[in-house]
This record gives sequence, C-alpha cells and structure tokens, in this order.
Amino acid sequence: MSFHAELHGHYIEDLNVGMTEIYSKTVTDSDIVLYSGVSGDTNPLHLDDDFAKETIFKGRIAHGMLSAGLISAIFGTKLPGPGAIYVSQSLRFKAPVRSGDTVVARVTVTDVAAEKKRVTFECSCHVGTRLVLEGDAVLMVPSRDGA
Repeated sequence: MSFHAELHGHYIEDLNVGMTEIYSKTVTDSDIVLYSGVSGDTNPLHLDDDFAKETIFKGRIAHGMLSAGLISAIFGTKLPGPGAIYVSQSLRFKAPVRSGDTVVARVTVTDVAAEKKRVTFECSCHVGTRLVLEGDAVLMVPSRDGA
C-alpha cells in the first residue's frame, strides 16, 4: 500500500446516512488575530474592545467563518476525510462565539448519491448547548475503484 493510499479518507462506498463526526476547539485571542491576518477580515468587531463594546454584542466576537472552518476540518481529516472535495456549503450564524468558548462542530451524513459521488451533510457548531452555526454541505467523494 502506498503512503498516499494510507492517507485517504472514506470512499463513497463506506458512507451511510447517520454517520457523524465531531471536532472541538477552544477559541483563543490568538486564533482571532491570526484568522484576521490570514483572511484579511480586520473588522474591529473582532479586534477592538472599545469598538466592540458599542455593538449589539457588547464585546469582541470571533469571526463566524472561524467556526465554519472547524466543519471544514472534519471534512478534510475525518469524515469523509482526505480526498473529498467541497462542492457547496450553506451557513446560518445563530449566536456569537467569543474568545475562551469551546466550539464543538458536528457533521452528519444525510444523503449518499453514490452514482453522482455526492454526499450531503447536516452541519452545526455549538458552544455548550447553544447553537452558534448550522447549515448543510455537499461534498464529492471518490469511489474505491477510482471511477
């Protein structure tokens, strides 16, 4: 078996409705600052305490896409894993995430279209019991035979 074959994630034949994976991360001030630098999103809502105190959030919040990135981490490393390709993602941001919050991202297979090599997932992120993000994603997942 080649090294690349060992890295490969699930194939379309391995996936079934109901399969679920999670990934959790405690968001830090460093994460927020680094995400600002990588993305170019330097909105003071994320970086400036004085500015953020005057908003509806009454303080700084993390970028919503930082939480969405945790969903991407699951897709790229766990389910389906390496080899899968994002086709689409819908996101609805429900509540803010702040530095110090532990975000738990979860993806669940809701449909497998083997003939099209497409898998649909329900996606969510929670901080404790509070839903902070929800949506759906479609990924292209290779078949074992490579066709």
